[in-house]
Amino acid sequence: MNRQHGPQRPFDLVLYGATGFAGALTADYLARHAPEGLRWALGGRDRSKLERLRARLLTGHPHLKDVALAVADADDPAALRELAASTRVVATTVGPYLWYGGELVAACAEAGTDYADLTGEGEFVDRTYVAHHATARRSGARIVHACGFDSVPHDLGVYFTVGRLPEGVPLSVDGFVRTNAVFSGGTLASALAVMGRGPQQWAAARQRRRHESEPAGRRARSAPGAPHFSAATGTWALPLPTVDPRVVERSARALERYGPDFRYRHFASVKHLPVAVGGTLAAGALVGAAQLPPVRDWLTGRYQPGRGPDERRRERSWFTVRFVGEGGGRRVYTEVSGGDPGYDETARMLGESALCLALDDLPDTAGQVTTAVAMGDALLERLRASGMRFRVAAER
Repeated sequence: MNRQHGPQRPFDLVLYGATGFAGALTADYLARHAPEGLRWALGGRDRSKLERLRARLLTGHPHLKDVALAVADADDPAALRELAASTRVVATTVGPYLWYGGELVAACAEAGTDYADLTGEGEFVDRTYVAHHATARRSGARIVHACGFDSVPHDLGVYFTVGRLPEGVPLSVDGFVRTNAVFSGGTLASALAVMGRGPQQWAAARQRRRHESEPAGRRARSAPGAPHFSAATGTWALPLPTVDPRVVERSARALERYGPDFRYRHFASVKHLPVAVGGTLAAGALVGAAQLPPVRDWLTGRYQPGRGPDERRRERSWFTVRFVGEGGGRRVYTEVSGGDPGYDETARMLGESALCLALDDLPDTAGQVTTAVAMGDALLERLRASGMRFRVAAER
């Protein structure tokens, strides 16, 4: 269902946070790839910055003269309600979402407006489920978190892998992530915010579990796994405590194709043992630093949000996620890969997610749903057509 025949609204799509680092890259992507006739707008809190962005986009894309500006502050619920009511889809890059995202989710849930973001903040995802899932179900809004590197390659990669395994049998999939990319100030700010809120995260997760029902007659889970050497990939596998496994688990809970008993594990894939040990120690030090507000503030100040790797550095960046899926006596090896994951590919993923929600025939679903549940094959094919690689490496 594409919902194009519902009540007419001024816009098909608003990109909110368009002047930030990730937002501007997504605006560039939409300028190149949005189909003619799409009614879209650049959104944010500062009109002058939005005007400068539009002027820059017009330099290479004169047909964008009709792209509108939607001004709204993330702390102004009335302005966000007006923005949500003006469009069928909102895609937002404004984070950390725990601080700046809740009011926009509320506005979209109430207005029946589809919503996509880039969050990797599990606490935010759990809190918005408790607060707004039921409202979005009633209004018909699809609230789709994690539409960037968190968690599209992992969620759709597992979805792609499961589709190559037998139906109706227990399935297990392991994912192994490799990348050489660097992060921006906004990414670091979000990561430090998450790391410094362990008790709040656990409380939000417990509250969500009280509101969710189990799938009837089926089981789906994500397990942390243990550090080990993976013969399947020829690398050391280190558990990755990101939002991605929970996203995959929620897709598996919602979709019967994942079988009666599904398990997913998520790892960083490291070739050399000293690097694996050093990375583990560095991650532990960062988590420890995040518990100390002065240190956390100092680290955040060293990498200001809105700034990130330049184009030359991004051109050298890449990612690969390899999956090993098993079930029913079959084993399949698949791979999802692309360029710079945090920014160029994330702009592609968010841009195509927004276009998919706005334009494509999709499953009839509502509420807080994952990319696999909301968009599935349609988004996977969009991403493949745009240059991301999903492939079967081997089958047994």
